[in-house]
Order: sequence, then structure tokens, then C-alpha cells
Amino acid sequence: MILTYFTSTFGFRATWNPELIFLTLLIGFAYFSLIGPLRHTFAHSTPVLLRQKWMFALGLLLFYFGMGSPLNVAGHFLFSAHMLQQSLLYLVMPLLLLAGTPGWLLSPLLERKWLRALIRLFSHPIPAVLLFNALFSFYHMPVILDMAMNSLAMHNLIHLLLLLSSLLMWTPVIAPLPQIHRLTELQKLAYIFANGVLITPACALIIFSATPLYETYVNGPTMLCAPFFSAPIDKSMFAVSLEALDDQRLGGIIMKLMQELTYGSVLAYIFTAWYRKERDQPDDQLLPH
Repeated sequence: MILTYFTSTFGFRATWNPELIFLTLLIGFAYFSLIGPLRHTFAHSTPVLLRQKWMFALGLLLFYFGMGSPLNVAGHFLFSAHMLQQSLLYLVMPLLLLAGTPGWLLSPLLERKWLRALIRLFSHPIPAVLLFNALFSFYHMPVILDMAMNSLAMHNLIHLLLLLSSLLMWTPVIAPLPQIHRLTELQKLAYIFANGVLITPACALIIFSATPLYETYVNGPTMLCAPFFSAPIDKSMFAVSLEALDDQRLGGIIMKLMQELTYGSVLAYIFTAWYRKERDQPDDQLLPH
């Protein structure tokens, strides 16, 4: 019923973004071709685990769901839908894509010295954590978000920068390549904790603000921005039952909960893996030399 309403009101292209469906399928086809029939063309390639394939496929699904499904349309009218979109796209999706990508598939990227130096610079834990959280907070400044919601070029540029910075932010934790900074388990725990601390002020400002911050969600949007096109819209096209302030607070809570759930799950996984590693280590290796 709701999906039918979206499609009939905004049109099939705006609701489902067929260009993004094609792009998502193309990326999936390239991935499974490279790790399958074309794997022998990569030096030192090894079979990709089934769980890695599932994680990459789920990451691609979230990429489309966040950018091209009706969630993108709802995110123009409801700040809570926007924050759900943001949390899926920039907290969960990059983690899944990196975890599902074998290191040997990324190795050719580092063959060029300038690109290797660039990746090493921005994937260093300090620049990586500061860049992502600064960009995320910058995007959610009221004047910036309102401008991005009414400019296709700015909207796509910010999403591209957030995507790249979120991949770099997770790189020190996943570290798919030995040439890229690797952290110890204890350093990973501290790194993820720092990420949680840095994103908290933006969420707190949104949750505890006494007034609505974003004109887009008070007076309604004027433009629907999708990855490959934009179209004029107005508030009357979507019935919003939530007051703007309640919707804003709900959005901040959703973002904070998604951040806690994602970071908490990764922290638990790292701690469990660390514990098992230490438990299985022979006693003579635990003694100081």
C-alpha cells in the first residue's frame, strides 16, 4: 500500500531509481566475476569465504536501499528517515563492503605510489576518525543540510565524500591490506570508542535542541534529489504525522542507537577474537623474554 502510494505519487524513477539498480547489479557482477572466474588474474589470490560473499552482497543491498529505494524519498520529508538512511549508508554499509573484499582484490590499487601514499595518509587512524566525524557533523549543520537538500550537485558531492570517508574510517579496523595501517586489538577498541565519542555531540545537539533546526523538515522540501536526477516536490505530496521537533529528536535517537549497535557489535567481535587468540596462545609465548 505504502509502496504503491510512493510509486504513484513520485513516479517509478524517483521511487526506485532504476539507474542505481543497474549500477548496483553491475558492481555485484564485477565483484563475483573478479573473485570467481577471473580470480587467477590476480597474484596471490585465494578463495573468498562464503561469509565474505554474503557480507559484500548485503553491503550492496544496503547501498541501494539507502540511496535508491523509497527510503531516499521519505528522507526528504522525515528527518528520522534521513538519519536511518545515514546510519545504514555510512556506519553499516562500508563495514560490510570492506569485510567482504579480499585483500588481493585491492592490491592493484596500491601499485601506484601516489595512490598508495594518499590511501595511507587518509586511512591513518587519526585523520580517518577526524575526517569522517567532521564531515558528518558538517553535513548536519542546518544551513548545509538545507542547501544540500535543494541542490543535486551538492547533495551528490556530500554523499560521495561521506562514502569515501566512511570507508577510510573503517579501514584501520578491517585493514584488508598489509600496506595499510594495522591496529592491535586494544588499539581497535580505543579507536572505535573514540569514534563513538566524536559523533555524540552532533547527535546530542539534534536530540536536545528546543526548536527544529532544519527548514527542510519544517516547511517541506522543494526538490527530490536522487543519485542521477532531481525533481521538484512539495510538502503536500507526503503526509507527515510527526511534529518537526519530535521527528528531529527521533532522528537523533535513531542515529545514536544505530551507532551504538554497530560499534558495540564490532567491539564485541574484536574483544571475543582477542580473547580467543590469547586463550589459544601457548603458555611459553605469554612469558616475557
